[in-house]
Amino acid sequence: MERFKGALVVGFLRLFSLLPFRWAQGVGAAIGWLMWILPNRSKEVVRINLARCMPELSDAERERLVRATLLDTGRSLAESACAWMWKPEKTLALIREVEGEHLLHEALEAGTGLVCITSHLGNWEVLNHWYCSRCSPIIFYRPPKLKAVDELLQRQRTQLGNKVAASTREGIISVMREVRRGGAVGIPADPEPALKSGLFVPFFGIPALTSKFVPNMLKGGQARALFLHCLRLPDGRGFKVVLEEAPPALYSSDEIEAVSAMSAVIERYVRQWPSQYMWSMKRFKKRPPGEKKWY
Repeated sequence: MERFKGALVVGFLRLFSLLPFRWAQGVGAAIGWLMWILPNRSKEVVRINLARCMPELSDAERERLVRATLLDTGRSLAESACAWMWKPEKTLALIREVEGEHLLHEALEAGTGLVCITSHLGNWEVLNHWYCSRCSPIIFYRPPKLKAVDELLQRQRTQLGNKVAASTREGIISVMREVRRGGAVGIPADPEPALKSGLFVPFFGIPALTSKFVPNMLKGGQARALFLHCLRLPDGRGFKVVLEEAPPALYSSDEIEAVSAMSAVIERYVRQWPSQYMWSMKRFKKRPPGEKKWY
């Protein structure tokens, strides 16, 4: 059954990749619209997250954001299918603007370890191609449950000569070694870690379990950090990559200060492009002791 499910998902991705980009985005938006119209768990998770994180919105404003978020979620799915299946050059041609690229060049020329931090905002698969076309990093990722899909993604995500590391003990060690020897890595900072691997710090004013992994690698200036995101431009025009220097607090030896600084930067980006964040992710699944579960 698992093999059948994997083949079905891979076939679905291949079908998307046959479409022109604007068509793929349109089909993805249609899937997102169906997610908004029909009962489903993802929509309920989006509503729960937005109700808690953006209480300042009226009910009508929040529902408009729920709809926009689900449409962008569908677009992300379609865009990612294309990014996985197309030749990287075809995907890279969709990046129309880059802001702050000099920061990456400066960091690479410095020869110290480089940690590029991203989140589930915009399209991280397109970002992966852009980043890997500039250097040969190790990309940290959480493997999908289906083996066939994991094998496909490992193959497609390494087309530009980079490596990938799963979120396992071995993967963590390989990422740390790469940074220590002056190499570059890419890490999504917002997936919820195990309790022992994270701290509860504010995200939209709410305690959110956030990984200590990145701050621990940066402590005391052992490596340099940049934030990278790939945002969707309106009207199917493609994408904009934005790079930003990490704030000094992220290098602090105080874990709470460092992890909080990382969370604050991600929150700022999400507030600027709220519909492009993956609000369907159960970001607040683990709660502090004594607090009721959300989902």
